Amino acid sequence: MIKTKNQYINREISWLRFNERVLQESVDVNVPLIERLRFLGIFSNNLDEFFKVRYATVKRIVDAGEKGKSVLGGENAKELLEEITQICITQQAKSVEILKQVEKELEHQNIYIINETELSAAQKKFAKNYFLQKVSPQLMTIVLNDLTEFPTLKDTAAYLAVKMILKSYDRTKQTADKKEKRYALIEIPKGVDRFVVLPKEGNKNYIIMLDDVIRFCLDSIFTMFDYSSIAANMIKITRDAELDIDNDLSKSFIEKISSSVEHRKISDPVRFVYDKNIAKDTLEFLMDKMQIEDTDSVIPGGRYHNKRDYMGFPSLGRQDLMYDKIKPLPVKGLGLEGSILEKIATKDYLQYTPYHTFSYMIKFLREAAMDPKVKTIKITVYRLASDSQVAACLANAVKNGKQVTLQIELRARFDEQANIRYAEELQAEGVKLIFGVPGLKVHSKICLIEREEDNSLKRYGFISTGNFNESTAKIYTDYTLFTAHEPILKELNKVFDFFETTYKINKYKHLVVSPHYTKNFFKKLIDNEIENARMGKEAFIKIKMNSFTSYKMIDRLYKASNAGVKIQLIIRGICCLVPGVKGMSENIEAISIVDKFLEHPRIFIFCNGGEERVFISSADFMTRNLENRVEVGCPIYDPEIKRELLDTFEMSWNDNVKARVFNEAQDNAYRKNDKPAIRSQFAMYDYYVDKIAEK
Repeated sequence: MIKTKNQYINREISWLRFNERVLQESVDVNVPLIERLRFLGIFSNNLDEFFKVRYATVKRIVDAGEKGKSVLGGENAKELLEEITQICITQQAKSVEILKQVEKELEHQNIYIINETELSAAQKKFAKNYFLQKVSPQLMTIVLNDLTEFPTLKDTAAYLAVKMILKSYDRTKQTADKKEKRYALIEIPKGVDRFVVLPKEGNKNYIIMLDDVIRFCLDSIFTMFDYSSIAANMIKITRDAELDIDNDLSKSFIEKISSSVEHRKISDPVRFVYDKNIAKDTLEFLMDKMQIEDTDSVIPGGRYHNKRDYMGFPSLGRQDLMYDKIKPLPVKGLGLEGSILEKIATKDYLQYTPYHTFSYMIKFLREAAMDPKVKTIKITVYRLASDSQVAACLANAVKNGKQVTLQIELRARFDEQANIRYAEELQAEGVKLIFGVPGLKVHSKICLIEREEDNSLKRYGFISTGNFNESTAKIYTDYTLFTAHEPILKELNKVFDFFETTYKINKYKHLVVSPHYTKNFFKKLIDNEIENARMGKEAFIKIKMNSFTSYKMIDRLYKASNAGVKIQLIIRGICCLVPGVKGMSENIEAISIVDKFLEHPRIFIFCNGGEERVFISSADFMTRNLENRVEVGCPIYDPEIKRELLDTFEMSWNDNVKARVFNEAQDNAYRKNDKPAIRSQFAMYDYYVDKIAEK
């Protein structure tokens, strides 16, 4: 059990516990078998990103020589690195055992994952031909012994570390001549599927990893070496992904970001993962050549790394081993036929993806792009799909004579290159680009259009909790409010003005905007609940977010708890608050839901003396969201939508199938009770089906 050293849980450790919840999905019998493999992939992908960013940040503190400097949670930085490594070693070992178990269960479904030693004669022929035709042309192989400089390994790419013992090797010698051993690296090509589906035999499906196809064909790769033995074990490194942006005034912002992204390729390694069965001398050779430091996380793993590839495990036509695909529903009263602007002019509408179709957002932008009365479109972009209809709509709008302003965040983590590409393409089309605010990331999810009606400009827009991304909208849950509410949209225009005149701080009566207002605004709402509780009135706070790390907001909720305010938190990821501690947080309950979809919305509900105030926002209670980003929250005024948000929150809160309870032990225990089973994401879809049927 992890003991809390003070009133906060360390941020990095809490994140690792979140990823453990993802790993739990891969052992849950309620999850279809192939989906369980995919959750193993998500777990691995998450861990890669954690090391690139969070571990790298703590390592920088250590490398800077600031010994004893504390990081979140009050731990010494070097001690924290060691604790992270030990947790990751345990989780890594657990994931290997889970993979073995899932593979056994797949065999009961006539799906066999085999290696190069288990191939039949027919499969050997297929594998050899597959290698020669598809793999060999893309293979990068480097013989290491005679190189003066060790090659720069790609971040999180998988490599086979090859050791050959030449036939001239004298086994009677106490020490071998290094020239009689040869070491090489083979990069696993990304242009070939990691899972090679072998020809079916009867009703049995066979899959072999690409790594094992390469192992099977090592003789074809190293024909020029007369070796007596050869072994190939997998390794990979993870590099620091922080962007170091230079201050060269002669460079454009795009050039600076591009240069920083390019520098990632040679940034310092922070994690080295290797096959625990690798020969000791091979491992020592590699670590010496790569100059692995004692502050790097060195983790022994299984035969295969980059388990993130399991996110793309082939379906083999076995829909019964995957989640049923849901058919996205229409928003009640808002059809995709006719003018969406005319509908929004009469009332607000709420889209909740993936339960609702994302098509409403595309319909809104496409209509704005073509409507002769629409004069301007303003929008913020954080992450776009690889083939974005949103971007296409903006380009179309320019061609139709609209003035389009795009605030695109070039520093969106791991989407920098994609956003640079879109920025350059849309700029070439004539879109006016704004590249953020100095020192602040723009994380808000907003759009505003102006339409000429009756000799004046009428505004329409939407405010969302998630990105304008068709791909993630299929698996991320997010709210989007479509509105023509003039006071809200007038203030939304102020946000866009701020992007261009950053020295001017606007005032807002409706919107909740970071970095200047969000923290204090919500503090006042919390204080109002505290005052009501002290007066004997009903007082509660209900919040759903991705992460909760702000100590200042945690302290405020502790104060509210001690005043008797009932607090319910649904936090998917990091939660530094410790709930349920007598005298500190006994009136706070907190859960996390990890299931089929990724829970992504932010919603804030305050009792307010019985007249609930409800907000959606792009901001979590994290220091970066409250103080270092431009975020936009929006009040919900429409009674029907307010009721809908209260209902969906309650469904999530009552989940007793996929909800895990936050506690001081951080043991990710599932919430269990005697009530009928409620799996909130499934109940949510049924709720909206029933809503459509209502008269």
